[in-house]
Amino acid sequence: MGLRRFIVHRLLVSIPVLFGVSIITFSLVHLTPTDVVDLLIGLNPDVQPGQEEQLRRELGFDRPVYIQYVDWLTDVLRGDFGEVYTMGGDAGELIWGRLPETIALGVFGWLFALLIAIPAGIYAAAKRGQVADDASRFVALAGISIPNFWLGLMLIAIFAVQIDLWPVLNPQEPLLSRSMLWWLILPGVTIGTAASANVMRIMRTSMAEELGKEYVTAARAKGLPERTVLLKHVLRNSLISVVTVAAFLTANIVAGAVVVEVVFGWPGLGHLFVEAIYVREVNLIMGITLLTGAAIILANLLADIVYAILDPRIRDEY
Repeated sequence: MGLRRFIVHRLLVSIPVLFGVSIITFSLVHLTPTDVVDLLIGLNPDVQPGQEEQLRRELGFDRPVYIQYVDWLTDVLRGDFGEVYTMGGDAGELIWGRLPETIALGVFGWLFALLIAIPAGIYAAAKRGQVADDASRFVALAGISIPNFWLGLMLIAIFAVQIDLWPVLNPQEPLLSRSMLWWLILPGVTIGTAASANVMRIMRTSMAEELGKEYVTAARAKGLPERTVLLKHVLRNSLISVVTVAAFLTANIVAGAVVVEVVFGWPGLGHLFVEAIYVREVNLIMGITLLTGAAIILANLLADIVYAILDPRIRDEY
């Protein structure tokens, strides 16, 4: 019951966080020198004097910002994310339509990061002070330092243009089709590289710290194989630090998705978010920001739950 109460408490605490994010984002959008009405008028050379003010009144942009925000928030609580004026259609439909592509990209990036980082971190910790350890540190530093957009462009240039293993452009097929999943590998590797480097570094550090503790010495004194000591005893305690970092890196993956989706032309929320900023579509910007904030809060909540599973001492505190 304690863990359930903790989850409910975290969910209630997340409400004012999302509320604050929405206020800040809404204010920043309205601080820009132009809005969607200016762009609509600029695209139509036949606009007559007075039509701009009329359009602004019809769309509600002539009212104070705080009233516009209250109206937007009221609609969102009813499940209405508003209208998209330049692209046409409903903002909610556009967001939910692009969400599967972003989820697929993020999941692939995380799978790549974890499948590479955890074994590499374990191996580096077991070989600490040797060549493999030094190599892992170099790879981790390189992965953290390389910008996502540059890495994506290099992967396209090498594997899509020079070697011709991947298509350069989006195959424009269903998400779960073989060609789309194959094409997803390059953007997935791009978005997962920095996370992989961070997780590998934390994994190595945590494993090395655990290997110096007394329970490891006792396990070895009992004659347990080194593989059992590493994977059964040390790994479980080391994963707590990895879970902590993984939850925070979710925000980095979400932010990196914006750049990666633009570089590869991936039709996800990041690409849609950039388009919305260009045309000042406040409803799209607010909807994507709110959904992104909720995803990050959910990732941190899941991390806290995993803490309780990995460490019974944390579970007893609930």
